[in-house]
Amino acid sequence: MAEIDYRNQVTRLIERQLSDWDVAKHNYGALKACKLRSLRVGASSIVLQFNPERIRSSAAKVDAASLKARKCFLCAQNQPVQQETVEWNGKYKIQLNPYPIFPLHLTISELRHVPQRIEGRMPHMLALAHDLSDFVLFYNGPRCGASAPDHMHFQAGNKGFLPYCKEVFESKLSHIDDDGDGFLALSQGMARMSFLIAAKTALRASQLFDMLERALPVSAGDPEPMQNILCWTEADTYYVIVFPRRKHRPHNYGDGAGQFMLSPASVDMGGVWAVPVEKDFDALTSADVQAMFDELCMTTDDAINIIQRLK
Repeated sequence: MAEIDYRNQVTRLIERQLSDWDVAKHNYGALKACKLRSLRVGASSIVLQFNPERIRSSAAKVDAASLKARKCFLCAQNQPVQQETVEWNGKYKIQLNPYPIFPLHLTISELRHVPQRIEGRMPHMLALAHDLSDFVLFYNGPRCGASAPDHMHFQAGNKGFLPYCKEVFESKLSHIDDDGDGFLALSQGMARMSFLIAAKTALRASQLFDMLERALPVSAGDPEPMQNILCWTEADTYYVIVFPRRKHRPHNYGDGAGQFMLSPASVDMGGVWAVPVEKDFDALTSADVQAMFDELCMTTDDAINIIQRLK
């Protein structure tokens, strides 16, 4: 049986949607004109993007009552008729995200309405990264920026957009497990810490991820470890970056004085902060971003505890 060329199918999907779907055409056009501002946060580059349409995600109510009261926007019966789909392996549907951060932004959701969980799905994420080799895939945990924690989904954006995907290789990498076919390492020195997995095969990458996942702490009441994940392929190597999280939103989340309407997720961890409120875009400083990283991301002590559980 011939292998399906998902890259080509998705390229044609994007072309059709940007031509025929007015909402997508407008929002991608607006994205090209949005204001940008760069910050230096320690050794990291952070790009601020003034993007009013992202208020849907930043201000999303994700408590159980709010989720129960609204229709799931990832379920087919609740989506616009203009929104097309490329079905992937009978498990997921690939769609153009009509409210983009990336110049090319995809949503990849399970066909079934099941909760946002990464357990057992890293092989899917790696296979999708292989089939969509022009994209970086990302996963937001149910309390780590996912605006639809009731429906399992990944997202994807074009490569070269997230600074951290390059910076992680310039960071201090401390190898924890390395057998020649793949490694798991702690990345330090780039404003927030992460774990990096690099492997020659999807199987080895998945094994290393599962090992790390078992060592991550799970807070009381949470269904899984809090985390954001980036994943892509390059030169026959699979890469996975895991950002363990301590909190969902910073203490100064909100729209009042001294607050920011920001709910950082994978893209923010990757170095692009989509800021929906102009006053926040104008006011954010390097110190503000670092303070949010410090509050939300794992500390040195957290990393030490995780590594101890890995051994």
